This record gives sequence, C-alpha cells and structure tokens, in this order.
Amino acid sequence: MMFPSSPAYIIVLLTMLASWLVQRRLKNKFEQYSQIGLQNGLSGKQIAELMLADNGITDVRVISTDGRLTDHYNPADKTVNLSESVYAERSAAAAAVAAHECGHAVQHAQAYSALKFRSAMVPALSAVSRFMPILLIAGVFLLNRTPWPLAAGVVLFSLTTLFSFITLPVEFDASKRALAWIDSRGIVTKQEHAMAKDALWWAAMTYVVAALGSLATLFYYATMLLGGRRNN
Repeated sequence: MMFPSSPAYIIVLLTMLASWLVQRRLKNKFEQYSQIGLQNGLSGKQIAELMLADNGITDVRVISTDGRLTDHYNPADKTVNLSESVYAERSAAAAAVAAHECGHAVQHAQAYSALKFRSAMVPALSAVSRFMPILLIAGVFLLNRTPWPLAAGVVLFSLTTLFSFITLPVEFDASKRALAWIDSRGIVTKQEHAMAKDALWWAAMTYVVAALGSLATLFYYATMLLGGRRNN
C-alpha cells in the first residue's frame, strides 16, 4: 500500500489545525458578543421576522432549533431555524446570525444563482456520500493491485470539494445582505454593527477553512493515486 508524500500529509494536518483554531475563535467571539445586550431590545426571532417582512417574504417561518451555532435556513420547508440562544437572545451576535439566515431566505426568494446551483447539487452529494468513504478506504488498500477504486473515490470526493467552494459566495452574500439590512433598518448602533460584522466574518472563515480542508484532502488522495500508478 502506497502513502502520499510528506507535503500532502502536512497540508492536511495544517488545515485541520486551522479549522480547530477558527472554530475556537468563532465560539469565543459569539460568547463575547452574546453578553452585550442589543440597544433596541429586539430578539433574534423578532429581527428575523422583521427582515423577512421588509423583503416581502410571507411564506417563511422562523422557528427554534436545538443546539448552539446550529442556525440554518431550510429551503425545502422554507424555515429559518435559529438555535435556542439566538432565537430568544437580544444581542449583536443574535442579530447578526438571525439576519444572516434570513439573507439565505432572501437569496431563495430572488433565485440567487449560486444558491440554486448549490441546492441542485444536494441530491447528487447525498448519493455520493454513501459510496465515497467505502471507495476511498478500499482504494487505499487495493492500490497496489488496481487504481480504479481510489480513482473513483477521488472523482466523487472532487464533487464534495466543488460543493464546499460553491458554498463560499452563498455565505458571503448572505452576510453582506444581513449587514446592509441591519444598518439601513437601524437595528444596530455603530458599535453593534462592528461586533455583528466581526462575528459573521469568523463564521464565514469556518466555510473558507472547510473548503481549503476539502481541497487539501482531495490533493492527499490524488497524490496517493498518482504515486501508486507510478509504482505499478
């Protein structure tokens, strides 16, 4: 069984470390900004409902979901899912998250092209996720005999990497919409805007690191595949 060169392995380790550091920084930022009350006293739920109404969206519900930093927009059932703390909290962090998730709802309502493309990939990725790990593991152990299982795994993994990079403009655009709206609507003060922007920036960095991590892992397996082929 062949293993990739040390540079590929080091890159994967570095992206794993970067992911851990960014996640930790994000958690600290949200904990910090969650302690500072929003001057207007609105909760995350109220902010989300207000942003939806201002954008003429009447068929999306704002609901509470379990966990922390589990906030997301579900285009399938048209729900803005806010974690329990964000849903009830009245802070700059809650305002940022609530408006960001509503930004996705606005993207959906306006048929934002990157979101449509990402959503179209979801069924294929659901199918891919069933077979890809098996192909990659089997491919590594069978590489000395045949490169085809690992090659198939690399092709499928490339789809997940593509998905992670398509996610980036979707997330950055949602944050841009959120910050523009909370400013124009007077939801936040100048100081609160700075906190909301900082929180969303660190949240966006988790997607950037995830995309780079996926690319590094793809490079890892591709290097292994090419090394195995040269030695066959």
